Amino acid sequence: MPLVSVIIPCYNEQATIRLLLEAIHQQTYPRSDIEVIIADGWSTDQTRAEVAGFQQDHPNLAVRLVDNPRRMIPAALNCALAAACGAYVVRLDAHSVPAKDYIERCVAALAADLGENVGGVWEIRPRGNGLVPRAIALAAAHPFGVGDALYRFTNQAAYVDTVPFGAFRREVFEKFGHFDETLLTNEDYEFNARLRQQGGRIWLDPRIRSTYFARNSLKTLAQQYWRYGYWKLRMLKRYPKTLRWRQGLPPVFVLSLVGWLLLALAWQPAVLLLAVELFAYGLILVMGSLPAARKHNDLRLALIVPLAIACMHVSWGAGFLWSMIQNSLHIKS
Repeated sequence: MPLVSVIIPCYNEQATIRLLLEAIHQQTYPRSDIEVIIADGWSTDQTRAEVAGFQQDHPNLAVRLVDNPRRMIPAALNCALAAACGAYVVRLDAHSVPAKDYIERCVAALAADLGENVGGVWEIRPRGNGLVPRAIALAAAHPFGVGDALYRFTNQAAYVDTVPFGAFRREVFEKFGHFDETLLTNEDYEFNARLRQQGGRIWLDPRIRSTYFARNSLKTLAQQYWRYGYWKLRMLKRYPKTLRWRQGLPPVFVLSLVGWLLLALAWQPAVLLLAVELFAYGLILVMGSLPAARKHNDLRLALIVPLAIACMHVSWGAGFLWSMIQNSLHIKS
């Protein structure tokens, strides 16, 4: 069987890195034809100790650690690629767990020439058992939170704009280049945009499945989506045609809130209009979250899931707008 290089960007993932390595060890693809390359950004927790412990317990799986001194995800991916020897490259994250047949199905799709990049569907799970982590996981998979991102919920195979993680033939990187290290996030989407712009295809097969562990607090969720929004503008400047309707709504929403607040300084009825907008927005989110709350038999989720979705919307929109402001100031200077 062709050698598969599994590349993993990693930084302070002691809680989940062993789960990922165990899942790779249990793959249906021959273990002797898998190499795992972890690009670690000098983790300050016990991540490296967890990896070392796994290597000692499972000497029959080739696992290597390489340093990522820049501590950026695209730099980590490029460091891992430089060390990879496989004919196929499968990218995974340190807080993910692939299904047992994940690599086998990825290689089969690539061998069948279904796409230059193939991937599957996320099953998003909480990183903890508390109410807030459970609500965040539900929000991260809810259409109100992620719009029409098919890899979050589809059951049908299709050609798409992007997939989580991705699997590639090695020569794809020789043809389309490596990951863009000027972006701190959105590096996958940028690579896929570049790939599609040059005639490449991205194939999503819902039988290719992985578990993704969502953030465990509203603070870390807000930080994550701020970064997404901030760096999305930088990517859209290069690929404006990749803008989707779901990405335009959060900045417009945040801008409307700021607009009503500023208008209220000179026009008192603007406070009422702001209240109406917030009430309508909150009501829509609560009504949309009720089915999930009933399914999990916890009506508290009907209040916390909307809070998590709002956190995603506002953080993404604010990050995008702040990036616009900085870009405008830079142009003027």
